[in-house]
Amino acid sequence: MAPEDPPMTLLALGLALLLAWPAYHVLLVVCSWRGTQAGVTGVRGRRGQRRGGRRLLAFWIVVPCLNEERVIARTVRAALDLRVPFVRTRVLAVDDGSDDATPDVLAGIQHRRLHVLRREPPEARQGKGAALNAAYRWIRTETAAGGDDPERVVVGVIDGDGRGDAHLLAEVAQFMRDPTVGAVQCRVRIHNRDRVLGAVQDVEFGCIANASQVLRDRFGTVGLGGNGQFTRLSVLARMGDEPWSRCLVEDLELGLRLHLLGIRVRYVSRAAVSQQGLVDPRRLMRQRTRWAHGNLQCGRYLPRLVASRRISNSALLEMLHYLFAPWFNALGMVALLGLWTYACVRLAMGAPTPLVPSSPDLWRGLAVWLGVLISPGLIWGVLHRVQLRDERLSRCLRAGLMYPLFLLLGLFSTWRAIGQFVAGRNAWVKTERLVEEDGNSAISRGASDSRYPAGGGQAGAGGDEDAGARSAAAVAGG
Repeated sequence: MAPEDPPMTLLALGLALLLAWPAYHVLLVVCSWRGTQAGVTGVRGRRGQRRGGRRLLAFWIVVPCLNEERVIARTVRAALDLRVPFVRTRVLAVDDGSDDATPDVLAGIQHRRLHVLRREPPEARQGKGAALNAAYRWIRTETAAGGDDPERVVVGVIDGDGRGDAHLLAEVAQFMRDPTVGAVQCRVRIHNRDRVLGAVQDVEFGCIANASQVLRDRFGTVGLGGNGQFTRLSVLARMGDEPWSRCLVEDLELGLRLHLLGIRVRYVSRAAVSQQGLVDPRRLMRQRTRWAHGNLQCGRYLPRLVASRRISNSALLEMLHYLFAPWFNALGMVALLGLWTYACVRLAMGAPTPLVPSSPDLWRGLAVWLGVLISPGLIWGVLHRVQLRDERLSRCLRAGLMYPLFLLLGLFSTWRAIGQFVAGRNAWVKTERLVEEDGNSAISRGASDSRYPAGGGQAGAGGDEDAGARSAAAVAGG
């Protein structure tokens, strides 16, 4: 092998990393635009011709809550406002052992379609999955007592800080008229996007995660999120008494189990559930660490996914990319830093590489890499303005400029998650809510966090996971 081959290999690796990043984001932008503008309309068009199922009988909207006194009243009232003609809609708030004013707030909401399920220790505070399982069993009993067909009853999950669009249930009902569809995931938005970190997360959820889910809808690999997931009661019944698990990302795991059963999961891009974004970097890192850790936990499904005859090769490749994303992100960060470190050391020793042949080329190369790093965020910021049209272009562009720093925080979170995974640490701290004012603004009022035991092992009632955003984080790092 010629002595110049290793430097040329480094140059090829650098070019591959340089081009892959913007190319993949451009692909996502195209998929997002076409999917949102045309593909999703298939729910009423060509795809809708396959429908032969009966209309739904009932929606149950489950609102898991633990110490949600700041937000629960508005969330429950918003959920009660969601209606579909000729379909019963009821709300079940699961108070998972709150020790603040949450029980009093719920008791003060007098509405015939609101039901409150109070959980007490030791059953309470075992995590969001346990709270959702209790809600499922309660709804299953009520459905059987009423003589309803579980196939025509849909259970939705909206977190304690969630707000659904007025037409949310109508969009879900359209998809559920197809008897082959067992679950639907809705778009997620951030409603406190007047803060910089909130705006960046709205770009992530509302655009990048949306694009990822639109692409996954084409592959048949849509992931379920902790907010805005809707599943037929009959599908949940196929999983026994505990459809949701103790995984740190119980929503992602539920979606994987549905795909393994051959159950079709669809994605709604035309209606959204909004939630609070985290505006404190430390809490945001804690959240993203938990998401990455949960992805690593779901790696145990890899053998079953590979062996499954219900999952196509293209779907399998997409799922493998998603599940391996934390490892890809970590290794990609090491490779990139190692590449530049090697090139700079060789330059300092007087033996430059083709990647950095001279000092002026070093600065030009860094400028090119910086431009490549920033450009996807700006593209998504423009798309946010053009596609959603509810924020000023200047705010969208500022969020786009902040996106690389946001990704850096995600990479550090990935390394923390790998450390926790290797050490076997599963405890987590529940995300603190913000006090909400009228409009989109929110202010923090420093309350104590609620820590869950390692045995709970997943987001507690009122968690904030979203598979689409985790997918966006995977895309960003990959």
